Amino acid sequence: MYPHVDTMSENPPTPTYSVAGHQDPIPASGIPGVQSHPMTIHHHMRHQPYIPHNLSRIPSAPIPGQWTSGLCHCFDDPVNCAITCVCPCITFGQITEIINRGSKSCVSRGFLFGMLSMVGAACFYSCFYRSKLRGQYDLPEEPCTDCLVHFCCAACALCQEYRELKNRGFDMGIGWEANMDRQKRGVTMAPIVVPGMAR
Repeated sequence: MYPHVDTMSENPPTPTYSVAGHQDPIPASGIPGVQSHPMTIHHHMRHQPYIPHNLSRIPSAPIPGQWTSGLCHCFDDPVNCAITCVCPCITFGQITEIINRGSKSCVSRGFLFGMLSMVGAACFYSCFYRSKLRGQYDLPEEPCTDCLVHFCCAACALCQEYRELKNRGFDMGIGWEANMDRQKRGVTMAPIVVPGMAR
């Protein structure tokens, strides 16, 4: 069945195989009993690439009109989640300094938030800044109204707003002025600002 190949010559002949013993042609797919064209890829031969499940939670580039993370995705940034649970006035102060574009300091807004928390009115103050953030980036009011989100789960709302600004290119720990300085030097991604929304 196999031809004799002369291994001593410089150009050995190309071996040929006889198919005389076969009643059917040799399948092109390489799988016995499966007839196909050589260029056809069967579903049982196609392998899907492995994609780790945790890659789906990596923040992507901001899409206009959509939040970059969900309200309950607090553990996407576990450090901020812990800080917000222990002392939400720190997270709130950082958020307001960026939203106000440096016109009001992180310390003054955080202190005011802490004072209002003592009388149970902080959610009314923080929902105002959620509305302002949504206006700047044209974000939907979801999953419900801003005041209800902050009243029912202020910590989750603050974490989401913090992540939103962070995912849009702000380093939340250094404040507005330092972010603008870095942007001028081209160190970080420029934040997305909707024209005409600066106040």
